[in-house]
Amino acid sequence: MSVPVRKQAIWWGVAALALFLAMWLLGQAILPFLLGAGIAYMLDPIADRLQRIGLSRTMSVVVITAGAVLLLAAVFLLIVPVLLRQAASLIETAPQMLDQARAFVSAHFPELVPEGGTIGSAISDLGKSMGEQLGKVAGTLLGSVRGVFGVLALLVIVPVVTFYLLLDWDRMVTRIDGLLPREHAPSIRRLAGEIDDALSGFLRGQGLVILILGTWYSIALALVGLPFGFFIGIMAAVLSFVPYVGVLVGGATAIGVALFNFWGEPLWIGAVVVIFAIGQIVEGNYLQPKIVGGHVGLHPVWLLLALSVFGALFGFVGLVLAVPLAAAVGVLARFLTERYLESPLYTGQAAPPEPELPLRVELAPRGSLKAELHAAYLREEAEEIAILEHQDDKTEKG
Repeated sequence: MSVPVRKQAIWWGVAALALFLAMWLLGQAILPFLLGAGIAYMLDPIADRLQRIGLSRTMSVVVITAGAVLLLAAVFLLIVPVLLRQAASLIETAPQMLDQARAFVSAHFPELVPEGGTIGSAISDLGKSMGEQLGKVAGTLLGSVRGVFGVLALLVIVPVVTFYLLLDWDRMVTRIDGLLPREHAPSIRRLAGEIDDALSGFLRGQGLVILILGTWYSIALALVGLPFGFFIGIMAAVLSFVPYVGVLVGGATAIGVALFNFWGEPLWIGAVVVIFAIGQIVEGNYLQPKIVGGHVGLHPVWLLLALSVFGALFGFVGLVLAVPLAAAVGVLARFLTERYLESPLYTGQAAPPEPELPLRVELAPRGSLKAELHAAYLREEAEEIAILEHQDDKTEKG
């Protein structure tokens, strides 16, 4: 007998509530394990491909781990110091650029910024406090990142968790599949497959787009000679995780820096504009449709909403889980919409009653039923005679 729908809804609701409570109460403690699981999820297709070419699972994971260690070492030794240095320099230079912008506007458009006026005072105050506030924000962010990850979590826990989860990933998936409730197993497998398609397509596709755009912006801006060009290019590429945000923020920052440093040299200012125009054209017409394209069910507005909501509720853990949770919620919403469109609530018609069990009729040759009945009668008669004879024997012996 199947479990009532109301009781199933209660059970699934309790499971969801337990998940959110765990994220709320244990978010910082489980963050390294969530990061390890996410990295293992991203690397599992590579391990499967290495297995298909003849390597064992253990050797595949060892090869992937060695490659990841070398790549991370190169990033932290070659790229991260440059990014931090340029970011710090940009934060220190920002007030000077705002002061120069205010002076330019005051000289050429005095009616827009009257002396002592509200706009002029606001720009002046913003220019004075920009360096201090940005420094505080940067320090807070870096401090929170250090507090969240920790040296131990970053260097030990995350790689160890990733290694062991990647080693046992296929067995874990098989085990979880075996624990699914039998009545809902096909639906859960279907939903999990759709979530996997949406999530993997988005993360891997968008990661490749960010890598291509970051390479183009950083190298092109550095060749033009734009100060802080490497940091601005990487920032614009990373922010393109949300469509159009990267080109708007990165483009505005790059053009502002170009105006500050290349004033009177319109050729180089135009070159910066052209770099971002080319990046936007290539991203919109080739990278997004060809690489990300139809793999994704995450609308930019839905992604921004997920980042805002989960980030506000669960902090940095919410930001880490925002994309997978957004993919899961989107797939579940489509599934529930399909069920709603098939339900009497939408159609206005009652669901047809379940068909009765068919009556089974067995056809037999003429006379066979009569013969079986006669044989059964003879067996019953023989059993009764045997019982009577047994009782007589008992009486005689007694």
